[in-house]
Amino acid sequence: MLDPLYTADEMKAAEAGHDVDELMARAGRAVAEHAMRRFPDARRFVAVCGQGANGGDGRIAMEILEEKGRAARPVEDAPLGDAEVIIDALFGTGFHGEPREEAARRIEEMNAAGVPVVSVDLPSGVDASTGEVAGACVQADLTVTFHGPKVGVEVAPGRFRAGEVVVVDIGLEPQETEHRLVTPAILAQIPRRQPDQNKYTAGTVLVVGGSRGLTGAPSLASEAAFRADAGYVAVAVPNSTLEVFEHRLLEAVKLACPEEDGKISPRAIEPIAEFASKAGSLALGPGLGRGPGPKEVVRRLLEELDRPAVVDADGLHDLEPFERDAPTVLTPHEGELGRLLGVESNWVATHRIQAVERGAEMYGCVCVLKGADTLIAAPEGGLLVSSLGTPALATAGTGDVLTGIVAAFLAKGVEARIAAAAAVAAHQLASTLIPQSGAIASDVIGALPLVLDAPV
Repeated sequence: MLDPLYTADEMKAAEAGHDVDELMARAGRAVAEHAMRRFPDARRFVAVCGQGANGGDGRIAMEILEEKGRAARPVEDAPLGDAEVIIDALFGTGFHGEPREEAARRIEEMNAAGVPVVSVDLPSGVDASTGEVAGACVQADLTVTFHGPKVGVEVAPGRFRAGEVVVVDIGLEPQETEHRLVTPAILAQIPRRQPDQNKYTAGTVLVVGGSRGLTGAPSLASEAAFRADAGYVAVAVPNSTLEVFEHRLLEAVKLACPEEDGKISPRAIEPIAEFASKAGSLALGPGLGRGPGPKEVVRRLLEELDRPAVVDADGLHDLEPFERDAPTVLTPHEGELGRLLGVESNWVATHRIQAVERGAEMYGCVCVLKGADTLIAAPEGGLLVSSLGTPALATAGTGDVLTGIVAAFLAKGVEARIAAAAAVAAHQLASTLIPQSGAIASDVIGALPLVLDAPV
């Protein structure tokens, strides 16, 4: 369900008490074997080696490559010359911060060489414990990492520097880690419908959203909730948009709400609250619109209702910290989380772990930072990372789909952090089952039953 994801300190603890020379011999051999497997026609290999254990792994890889008939040499100060493949063994898991001038120069030379680069353990310049890149960084085609995946090759921006990642066993015992990698097996935690259930006990979701011109988002969230196995879904929408939803959503029940300027009015809070008393979860924000009215609606529903809730999109706009005991999940992208934290989105993009953990602490609930490496943080600590999807998710409306899935899983009584992580996994796995070119959010919705029916 959750695999280990190692920081630098956790790798150091895993290696403690083991013969360093033996570990380096296994690591170096693995690098050489995978480099030859990935680039079978290459005859000339050059390694850029640092002074630590990572450099030692690179030198051993060169020895193995020579034994296999390749021209292989380590270099520290010499030009890369006519290398067909470069082995990056400059920095290992102990690196953090910004490379010094000479190291930065070597990194830039590797990137400019125009040949494939194989990184040893992780690309030089990536922080193994955070994925952050503070300065010059190798752009690898292949990263051969040891014992288990490192945070730095799973979390952006480091993950985008690693290329293909291969994990090799070097004889260490598995360790407990603070952060964990989500696997498809997490979907076993989601209850399936049982013979004694009805549509209400299978999971009831109320989506609160929609405004004039923004009816698509709550429609997608509602349909996704159904396809994520909720038994009953209702939508609370502005009265003037009701006709759209009557045509768009066949299965969902509709609650027409008082409105102001085409957006749900605070006058709707009482009827929504009455309707929500029978709901298993709330989805607040898709297409809700922005302004004082929608802001008050979200705030008061969070404060006054004891139902599990997921907040996304316009529901996150100007959202202030709140107090509630019911399970709560926020699902921002980098821009939305930046606004919540009062920082620029580019800071979030380069400090994703710090940002999502700060969001969870600030709002006292589960925070999901969306991306190719979606991060799930909770106030009690311990990050979950899910990277099971494809670029097909980079299209309008897929965030609303995720909101509906989270709401469905919360409505089934699943604990908030696991519900969020399982929803992200289902969302990402669905993206692997659809056309990769020209995909739209509705395609993801259509694939959800296949994901949930797959053996886990």
